[in-house]
Amino acid sequence: MASRRRFRGRIAGVGSASGVRVVVGWWHESPWGDFADAMVERADGHRVLLAPSADVADLVSTTYSFDEVRIEPFAAASGGATTWVVRSPSLELDLTVGGRTGLGRLLRLVPSPVAASPLFATLADPVARLALAGVRTRGTARAGRREYYGALDVHAVTAMRGSLDGMPLGALAPVDPPCRFGFSSTPRRPSVTDVVTTIVDLGR
Repeated sequence: MASRRRFRGRIAGVGSASGVRVVVGWWHESPWGDFADAMVERADGHRVLLAPSADVADLVSTTYSFDEVRIEPFAAASGGATTWVVRSPSLELDLTVGGRTGLGRLLRLVPSPVAASPLFATLADPVARLALAGVRTRGTARAGRREYYGALDVHAVTAMRGSLDGMPLGALAPVDPPCRFGFSSTPRRPSVTDVVTTIVDLGR
C-alpha cells in the first residue's frame, strides 16, 4: 500500500551573479508543521542541503541528490508583503517579490483543489516540460518515491541580496544552468511559486 505525504507552501528559486543558485521551500502545512529548508548549488556544481531537523534532512536527501547535508537552525519569515527573509548559519537571503507573472495569472484560473491534485500535475507535466526548461510537475524520485507538484500561483522575484558561508552572492540572476537536485528544477526566471507537493512512497 502506497503512503502519501502532502506539503503546502511556497518555493522561491533564484540565481545570483556569483553563480550560486538557491531553492528555498517554506512549508506552512506539512507532517512536521511549519518549517523551511534550502537546496543550494554552488557555481562549481557542489550541491548542499540545508535542513532544520534530521527528519527533514532524511526525507529530502533520500528524495533528491546532494554532495553535502547540513542540519542547522533555518528560518524563513515575511519582512512585509513583498519581502522574504531567510536565515541560517550558512545562508542569509533577502528577496523582494514583485507582481504575479503571466503563468501565475493562468494558474489562478484553475480551481485550487484541481491544481493541487496529482492528476492535474500528471496532465500538466508535458506542458511544463515544453514551456519551462528543466521543470517537471510529476516524476519518479529516489527511494522509490513519486512526486507531484501542484502549482497554484507564481510571482516574480525582482531583487535579492545575501551570502553563502559568509561570501556575498551578488545581484539577482536567472537560475542558469538549471539546478541538479533531482527530476525537477525551478524555473529559469527567479520566482516564488505557491505549491502543493504530494510525495507518494510506493509499496508502503
